[in-house]
Amino acid sequence: MHAEMTIALAGNPNSGKTTMFNALTGARQHVGNYPGVTVTKKEGTITVNGTATRIVDLPGTYSLTPYSEEELAARNFLIGEKPHAVVDVVDAGTLERSLYLVVQFLELGVPVIVALNMIDELKRRNMFIDSAKLSTLLGVPVVETIARDGQGMDKMLSEALDHAKAHKGEVEPLRISYGADIDAALDELEQKIMAARFLTDRLPARWVALKYLEGDEEVLERGRKAGPLSDELESRAAKLADHVKKTLDTTPDALIADHRYGFISSLVKQDVVSKDVTHERLQISDKLDRVLTNTFLGPIIMLGVLYGMFQLTFAVGEIPMGWVEELFGWLSGAAEAAIPAGLFQSLIVSGVIDGVGGVLGFVPLILVMFFCLSFLEDFGYMARMAYMLDRVFKMFGLHGSSVMPFIISGGIPGGCAVPGVMAARTLRSPREKLATILTAPYLSCGAKVPVFILLIAAFFPQQGADALFIITLAGWAMALIVALILRKTVIKGPATPFLMELPPYRIPTLRGVLIHTWERGWQYIKKAGTVILAISILLWAAMTFPGLPEDQSQAFESQRAAVEQQLEQTSDETAIASLNEQLGDIDHHLAQAELRHSFAGRVGTFFEPVTELAGFDWRTNIALFGGFAAKEVIVSTMGTAYSLGEVDAEDAGSLSDRLAADEAFTMWSAISLIIFTLLYAPCFVTVVVIGRESGWKWAAFSVVFNTALAYSLATLAFQMGSAL
Repeated sequence: MHAEMTIALAGNPNSGKTTMFNALTGARQHVGNYPGVTVTKKEGTITVNGTATRIVDLPGTYSLTPYSEEELAARNFLIGEKPHAVVDVVDAGTLERSLYLVVQFLELGVPVIVALNMIDELKRRNMFIDSAKLSTLLGVPVVETIARDGQGMDKMLSEALDHAKAHKGEVEPLRISYGADIDAALDELEQKIMAARFLTDRLPARWVALKYLEGDEEVLERGRKAGPLSDELESRAAKLADHVKKTLDTTPDALIADHRYGFISSLVKQDVVSKDVTHERLQISDKLDRVLTNTFLGPIIMLGVLYGMFQLTFAVGEIPMGWVEELFGWLSGAAEAAIPAGLFQSLIVSGVIDGVGGVLGFVPLILVMFFCLSFLEDFGYMARMAYMLDRVFKMFGLHGSSVMPFIISGGIPGGCAVPGVMAARTLRSPREKLATILTAPYLSCGAKVPVFILLIAAFFPQQGADALFIITLAGWAMALIVALILRKTVIKGPATPFLMELPPYRIPTLRGVLIHTWERGWQYIKKAGTVILAISILLWAAMTFPGLPEDQSQAFESQRAAVEQQLEQTSDETAIASLNEQLGDIDHHLAQAELRHSFAGRVGTFFEPVTELAGFDWRTNIALFGGFAAKEVIVSTMGTAYSLGEVDAEDAGSLSDRLAADEAFTMWSAISLIIFTLLYAPCFVTVVVIGRESGWKWAAFSVVFNTALAYSLATLAFQMGSAL
């Protein structure tokens, strides 16, 4: 067997690159992050003609000039790891635009193979590409493929390996003219770079010069660290920029892009693309878009699609969710029977099984939701949603690409802020990305919904649907309003244009949708098995220790013994019932005393003078402190705090009755608690993700700012409502 070869898959978003990667590697995939950035890195290993071949799926990118983390990660991989060959997956239907990335690979001196993907769709449009002529003109292999059906894949891999072995990872960089002004400056800079061997250990001299003229910040930063020549190169680039601005009223990078497209146009016009004009027709995608992105019908259809997805999620997911809950119920019963009563049994049953089981019970719903989202993404509809909402989001300092993070975070109740925050990676502007990340947690994620249902059942039992709908709209409204405030104050900056390709509609493959669903679902399952498990154990310990002092415990035991003695001495059924009720009251007060004396109880009591302004007593405080870790635990913590034992988040009716009967817990307390739960600090895992995506300073800001905002609005609502 030959030494391992590395083949990178590159291409524009929606070119079918990931479909090709999934088809090639199947289950033999590994997922991680690129060094220094949060962009997902996927790779797998296969054997081709006796050669072990490592396939790396680069992030989708339109250009090698890095405007986003995805583009930076893709370029740094090419420069740092130097794959033996790059397969550029090109959407055959958008040939001219897609070849822009091919040209940049050739300028960098990368061995490229062009995979003309979705060639079947092009033929259905009665258009044809002469791949042999295109190969001759570009000087690289060109292979026609249909990734979803696996057609052309074997030939593509074979060509890629042959091309890699023939060039040993390097080819002569492409040299094209960018106009007299650019070419003169480029030649001058190239000579200086070659003479000083400046950054040429990994990069072609002409390419480095080109990046200086384009003002590529990442390359400029490398150059400044490499030596003083960088200052001279930057000075020459600045003179060119000034000259181009005065003479042509443009910039060097715009001129360079224009000449690249001119080069591409000259290729295509050499009879590379032909069309049967007698059969021209309006594309199915165009026909669908006339309806689905219509100014008036589009938003209505979009709401209907999202509502239908939400309904389908619960309709399909409820039955398997019941099976999962029954499984964990059986595990709890088995553990109680097998482990003697005591602290260890309590830890295993309450801290581990019920803690993790409460979260894993939602896995069927989460998987169905992710299946629907994956289908809509692969179908091409998600891009249309962002397109339609871009105008609205711009009014609040956000971006059309902010739509999906909001939806995933809970724009339709049941989402999760963790993948929502991660979805903000698609935003190119750091400021708009940050505003999206900081406001996405305001939506009604699946962890908050049980809290809302609990309070609605207690105080608004006849208006449940309306109340939940209002809460959902309130989450959207607060996210947009806070985004506007942030963009006007701490995250100032110009808005970026919304440039999103509207890919053609395609019927997704079942395999592709299932792979995408599992990738997302596995992240949720890992959270339950790691973070939530740790949180459950910590909360159990905080609400159990240090326990009552011996003298107080003895007092309760004495009361219990006295009542039990009376039970033994009487046979009157009425008296027995009364005495049993007394025993229940003693146990109730004992549980209250133990909880209040615990570490969690002491903390809740300490903050009560402040939180009572918002209508929260010490027991509610305990639940809300648990919610800092994970909102899923608020209902069960309140159940324990009200001495009802553990409460199922999906069936908290008994706790609702106790809340409704508690004189200290009013309707305005419930409204205040809903507001606070909706807005206060993101859960622990979300804070960690925010820290990784945008920095720990902003993660801390989200905790402090969100909690202060939530407390202020909750207090305002409670005080005004109580005064009525």
